[in-house]
Amino acid sequence: MAAPVPATPRVEVLETWNGVAVDVRDVPVLSVERFRAVVLEVLRAGGRLAALFGRPAGDRVRLVAVLADDPEGKLGLLSTDVQDAYPALTPEAPSAQGFERELAEQLGIRPEGHPWLKPLRFEPPRRDAPDAFGRKDPRATLPGEYPFFRVEGEEVHEVAVGPVHAGIIEPGHFRFQCHGERVFHLEIVLGYQHRGVEAALRGGPDRRSLAIAESIAGDTAVGHGLAYVKAVEGLAGGAPTARAMALRGVGLELERMANHVGDLGMLANDVGFLPTASYCGALRADFLNVSAELCGSRFGRSLVVPGGVKADVGAAEARALAGRVRASWKRTRDAAALLFESPSARARFEGTGTVSRETALALGLVGPCARASGVDRDVRRDHAFGIYRFVHVPVTTGDTGDVHARALVRLLEAERSAEFVASQLENLPEGAARAPVGALSPHRLVVSLVEGWRGEIAHVASTDAAGRFDHYKVKDPSFHDWFGLAMALRDGQISDFPLCNKSFNLSYAGHDL
Repeated sequence: MAAPVPATPRVEVLETWNGVAVDVRDVPVLSVERFRAVVLEVLRAGGRLAALFGRPAGDRVRLVAVLADDPEGKLGLLSTDVQDAYPALTPEAPSAQGFERELAEQLGIRPEGHPWLKPLRFEPPRRDAPDAFGRKDPRATLPGEYPFFRVEGEEVHEVAVGPVHAGIIEPGHFRFQCHGERVFHLEIVLGYQHRGVEAALRGGPDRRSLAIAESIAGDTAVGHGLAYVKAVEGLAGGAPTARAMALRGVGLELERMANHVGDLGMLANDVGFLPTASYCGALRADFLNVSAELCGSRFGRSLVVPGGVKADVGAAEARALAGRVRASWKRTRDAAALLFESPSARARFEGTGTVSRETALALGLVGPCARASGVDRDVRRDHAFGIYRFVHVPVTTGDTGDVHARALVRLLEAERSAEFVASQLENLPEGAARAPVGALSPHRLVVSLVEGWRGEIAHVASTDAAGRFDHYKVKDPSFHDWFGLAMALRDGQISDFPLCNKSFNLSYAGHDL
């Protein structure tokens, strides 16, 4: 008698990589119990939740989780189908809190046991509009009045700021529970505009898709634009040329430099240190102007396109731009040194707005805010893409998790970006700056990660039978980091809020999709 054939082990997580498309039908569909167990097992083993979203699937909602294994540079995909509710991940995995609140808000799926189940993006409940399945508005299951957290006690008082602000700023509401100057709790409420970005991208790609992606966060046009075109290239099976990869890297790092330098100037302004505030405010424009020389936009719009970049640059012009970057960075370094060498400025920075490494890991913080707390995480190295597969940019981390660490990480990151930009412009590969990209393949799914200047950007796109986007999910780095700002104020002084807020400098628009 022949020996029995061993059963093939069931694949519970589909392995993939940044920008590599898979057949959407190959994503494992697990039971709710097993889905939850696998996700928590991966998180306990050191993985992290890069994205969690839902999409209609018949009379149910299909939840899809994107898990990241940073040391191995891998991504994992798994899914499950739920009808009305499922056991929440958040009690054991705080990094899921925002994703699960979004699921409840958008699709009426209730994560049972979620300790903070309230709207992720503010909007008064509309009870007359059906949800995706023709049922009552899912917000009807949530409180009609926004359920602010309250601290009761003698001499405890509440301070509310926004959503309308005095300056040129997106709407956002901050509510402090205080005893004197001490902050017991800060609650942040965002999402007053509801721009409908993800819905607008579905059905594409079309002539407006790239412009929509670039406008997700106006100060991150290159980052979000690059995430979008990487997704398109992955779904179409195309690839940019070597020259295009170098120029894309230049654009992304110029965006990082301009924003980091601007933030250093604003941090200096918040503590009244005017020399660095004045210098960095002006020097930021130098890097924006180099972006304008490359693509016609100071904010890098229309630099990246599927297949490469929209405009090329000559060798002599590229070398001249490299010289400008080096000269501007030397002036920036000197201006920043004034700030970091000032005892009064350091006294305001050090020990202010501290976020521990443990808290940063639990909340899934990304970007400079995570690295300042000692979390060694950077997509350019961990999930290398484009030029970063061939040229390594050293990752900067801190260990104190305070305003000083977040400022210093920005300075050192900008310094390394300056060297990268100048070197690439001086040594651009020969060849074309753009390659043809064909039509998108049907029934494919891709996860596109980019290390924007605020941290990890994630775009997850899938196609239907006609090769059009049938689902498009965007995660701006601010999605994770806003809760980090709330924790930075805990037990701090309310007068430190402007400084802490600027040290994070998160995006309202990137959160309000």
